[in-house]
Amino acid sequence: MPEINEKKNGWLALSPLAVFLLTYLVTSLACGDFYKVPVSSAFLLASVYAVIITPGKISDRIGTFSAGAGNKNVLLMIWIFIMAGAFASTAKSIGSVEATVNLTLSILPGKFILAGLFLAACFISMSIGTSVGTIVALAPIASGIASQSDISLQIIIALIVGGAFFGDNLSFISDTTIAATTTQGCSMSDKFKANIWIAGPAAIIVAAIYVAMGLNMDVTPEIGEISIIKLIPYLSVIVMAICGVNVLAVLATGLALCGIIGFADGLTWTGFLSSIGEGIAGMADLIIVTLLAGGMLELIRHNGGIDFIIKGLTKGIKGKRGAEFSIAGLVGISNLCTANNTIAILSIGNIAKDITSRFNLDPRKTASILDTFSCAVQGLIPYGAQLLMASSFTGIPAAEIIPFLFYPFVLLGVACFSIIFRLPKRFS
Repeated sequence: MPEINEKKNGWLALSPLAVFLLTYLVTSLACGDFYKVPVSSAFLLASVYAVIITPGKISDRIGTFSAGAGNKNVLLMIWIFIMAGAFASTAKSIGSVEATVNLTLSILPGKFILAGLFLAACFISMSIGTSVGTIVALAPIASGIASQSDISLQIIIALIVGGAFFGDNLSFISDTTIAATTTQGCSMSDKFKANIWIAGPAAIIVAAIYVAMGLNMDVTPEIGEISIIKLIPYLSVIVMAICGVNVLAVLATGLALCGIIGFADGLTWTGFLSSIGEGIAGMADLIIVTLLAGGMLELIRHNGGIDFIIKGLTKGIKGKRGAEFSIAGLVGISNLCTANNTIAILSIGNIAKDITSRFNLDPRKTASILDTFSCAVQGLIPYGAQLLMASSFTGIPAAEIIPFLFYPFVLLGVACFSIIFRLPKRFS
């Protein structure tokens, strides 16, 4: 096939992403209100367009779209969303959120509550290895704290999301860590040693920012009664996740505990079922977006969009810095197209390994770059699962959370600094 046609087809394959961005971001900015343009509407138009521009029989095109929407990873995420919605709603109905908020406020000093919540999110996400799980556990608590204080809900949910990505990047049981180390052929411990010198300074900088912000705040919320028994559902979720229990089993157990505690406290069977239904219904838009995104992005891959980007970025690489930046760019763009940091790493893992071999890079540094840049980009896209989940729990549009997401921005800056100055030296 001639080179010019390949380029035209490559740009055409990527055009559904442009349709989505124009529909959602440009229209929202023009209106000055992100509430007026649902993400699901923008994805629907982009998905229809993606089906139209894909060559072949209409039945084959729809089949490819459906295969992407029905991918096992997409469906697994949907099951998690359903269980997370049911658990969060039921925990709220029995008073677990209020109990946890009261405990948190009683422990954290008022002026350090922002830094304390951020570090708590870092610790939990590092322990359980999932940003989504951390947001599920802490977003309702963050909303409760915001409602009982003068802290902006956008700020407090953003610091939870930022802390969630710290662990997603570093945890030994994180999917991104597993994908990065597997594709580059290095151990998790070696990747961690390289990665901590990037993520660690970023977390310290962000924690310092939150300390400075807290010094100007007078957080003196009223602290209500702390019911220890109502803390059990959240504590069980955190402990089981730390122990490596399957996330669906964790949420199912948490839901069952909510039911048991609720029944003992006067919750009726119909009230329990109503809470579950309300929680699932609250995840409806997120589930629809996940299905549409999975189908549309599968068509982009099917039409060669990802391959087109990869070929373009790997041309003309000169030197180790250029090689590392090309890997960072590849995984970042792949993440923009797939809205999934694990899939982004797997998509370009083999190419990154070839670049590492050709330019004599350290595989541990390459694995760190893959994980760091994919997590940072994932934390800044309004159609990523993490921000959509945070938006679902708080009612705040994802795009309004992004300006307060200090950690992903700082992480990108520190990661670029490490490439430019070849740090850490022992891995460069």
